[in-house]
Amino acid sequence: MPPTGPCDVSDVPGVPEVVDVVALGESMVTFLPSRPGPLADVPSFERGIGGAESNVACVLAAAGHSVRWISRVGADPFGDHLVKTIGGYGVDVTHVRRDPDRPTGIYFRTAGDRSGDAHEVAYYRAGSAASAMSADTVHPAAVRAGRVLHLSGITAALSGTCLGLMRELTTRRPGRPLVSFDVNHRPALWRDGDAATVLRDLARGADLVFVGQDEAWGLPSAEAVRAALPEPEVLIVKQGAAGATVFERRDVTFVPAPRVDVVAAVGAGDAFAAGFLSATLRALPVRDRLRHGHLMAAAALTVPGDLATPPAREHADRLAALDDAAWGRLRLGPGWTEGIQRAPEEVRTP
Repeated sequence: MPPTGPCDVSDVPGVPEVVDVVALGESMVTFLPSRPGPLADVPSFERGIGGAESNVACVLAAAGHSVRWISRVGADPFGDHLVKTIGGYGVDVTHVRRDPDRPTGIYFRTAGDRSGDAHEVAYYRAGSAASAMSADTVHPAAVRAGRVLHLSGITAALSGTCLGLMRELTTRRPGRPLVSFDVNHRPALWRDGDAATVLRDLARGADLVFVGQDEAWGLPSAEAVRAALPEPEVLIVKQGAAGATVFERRDVTFVPAPRVDVVAAVGAGDAFAAGFLSATLRALPVRDRLRHGHLMAAAALTVPGDLATPPAREHADRLAALDDAAWGRLRLGPGWTEGIQRAPEEVRTP
């Protein structure tokens, strides 16, 4: 489903040119542990950046798309770092607002897989600059100046005004861009038990929805998720290492994920969304959209941090075009995006 064009913003002063994707949401400075273990025992941390929507923006920009990130950060050094780093990927950051009264959010996490019992994350984002976003602080024309508007459920959990903004942006109305919504259920951000109701309502207003089977409100199958979310024209149910299923109108397509030698199981969901959106913008067939999602996720899984250099488009296209048997034999490890890892013979497809 190729995205439709945005509404006309040519008469709005200061609104930038139309881009492929506008991503709206909070980014934070992330402190990554220097070694595995409980946070209390980690002696030092390395600084990075983290934010579902800005991660998607960075990966898409690195893959050659025009992308704009809209958010708020503090008028502080951490805000400087976020704007400089995200802008360094080629993302347009001119619509990021600086808040003189609220800080930039930060968080600390343990190394390793988020799904493990030993995983810890400590957020320091209450009262952050981004939590003050609202329908009144975001220029509506700037948000609509993209072929795709990408959002996530994380923003809805930040504050009442952020939830109001998300409800406004996911309301179906003529002239809006294609709205992409990643459920991104983070239990630590939802203390009142409303997550399931709120996130399902927001997802129903989107055109294209990403949801992990493990975060789909206890529903037992991809088909059950579709039954709960019949409204989105495209629904992608991510099923971990097994693969992902796309429901598009009446069609159902499952594509297995390639085998991956995982370095760190972080950032894969955002990378998958970026890969799928990139292929959607290029109007590729649904099978190839899923495969590009898997390949971008594999790029993230084979590096230590949340963000990875994506494979060159030509490289990814060759892999996505493999026949089913060759795709099933594909195995990706560290360095594969740069050609460092020697691929099996069936992967060296011209």
